[in-house]
Amino acid sequence: MAKRAIRSLVLALVVPMSLTAAVILLFGSGRKYRARALTKPSWLPPLLLVHVAALGSSLAMGLAAWLVWAERGFLGHPDALPLYIAQLSLSLIWDPLVLRIGAAHLGLVFCLLHFGTLVACHRKFLAVHPVAGDLVMPCLAWVAFLTFTNFKLIFT
Repeated sequence: MAKRAIRSLVLALVVPMSLTAAVILLFGSGRKYRARALTKPSWLPPLLLVHVAALGSSLAMGLAAWLVWAERGFLGHPDALPLYIAQLSLSLIWDPLVLRIGAAHLGLVFCLLHFGTLVACHRKFLAVHPVAGDLVMPCLAWVAFLTFTNFKLIFT
């Protein structure tokens, strides 16, 4: 039983982190972001911070999802799993949109959707396991900062 739990925990952490790392490696060079950063305020986060925070957020959400799964929360709250998958998908799309393509306007829309999805995840996860809900909070803070940064990329 413990072997299965550890295996599922590793899987819950490795899959989202691997997807995030792959997106960072493929699309996270950020030439357009760096070009904009030269004319934007100095508080604009460096790409390394953006990528490390994305990996940390992915790790926290993977752990939160595993805690919900371990409590059989995806069975009792059938909309929790689609919300988790939606937030994972939305977190993966920002790098290619903003850093590679330079579509900051569309990136802002996706940031707002991601924030809303994280709020819904927080509510569902908190109902199943309090620690899982708490693990979503740093992710919410990160996406709020990312949304603000994205907003400043457009309007400054």
